[in-house]
Amino acid sequence: MVAMDGPSGTGKSTVSRKLATKLGAGYLDTGAMYRVVTLAVLRAGVDPADAPAVLDVVEKAALGIGTRPDEATVTLDGEDVGAEIRGGAVTTAVSPVSAVPAVRELLVARQREIIDEVLGRVGGIVVEGRDIGTVVSPGAPLKVFLTASAEVRAARRSAQDSAAGRESTVDGARESVERRDRLDSTRAASPLRAAEDAVEVDTSQLNIDQVIVALAELALHRGLLEGCPAEAAR
Repeated sequence: MVAMDGPSGTGKSTVSRKLATKLGAGYLDTGAMYRVVTLAVLRAGVDPADAPAVLDVVEKAALGIGTRPDEATVTLDGEDVGAEIRGGAVTTAVSPVSAVPAVRELLVARQREIIDEVLGRVGGIVVEGRDIGTVVSPGAPLKVFLTASAEVRAARRSAQDSAAGRESTVDGARESVERRDRLDSTRAASPLRAAEDAVEVDTSQLNIDQVIVALAELALHRGLLEGCPAEAAR
């Protein structure tokens, strides 16, 4: 198992999916899970700051998430919401929703179930999020903490939004990622931080292929390529 943590805009999702494909492993985007339940909260007309009401919605939400790196689908009550959860409304509300301790407890339990199921079925998994190496799977044999400068992350986020047809500017994106960093790193429940034994990888000056090569090398040294496709070690 590879635990992939880090703030937004560091390339976690792309890197995690590509690494999972290279290792012949499953893939889990825990951030998408928090976004789906946040969407459920917004659709229910509940204030994200109202913790009891938020928990009530989350407990009833029918969340579905795919674990194939080439088909990482997310559903809410059977509806594909992969595009909607990346919109501005969810992005603004996801931090207060995910800061509710009981919500995190519910989703962490579900994440551990998914991880165990995929490990038993596939033999490996790359899990991305903000508390994987510190809370969800502190025993993961390889923990990675991706970082990048605020300027680089803002430029990446703005480009992603524009490519998806969402209005965005680099200045606006930087304000958004810095706000999310501040909320995630200061929350009481599972704050964003690197695990003590995590390998920190700064992606500011690296392209995706360079990051994948570096992480595959780490996986090789940790013995995580055993039983994986031969091409994963190349």
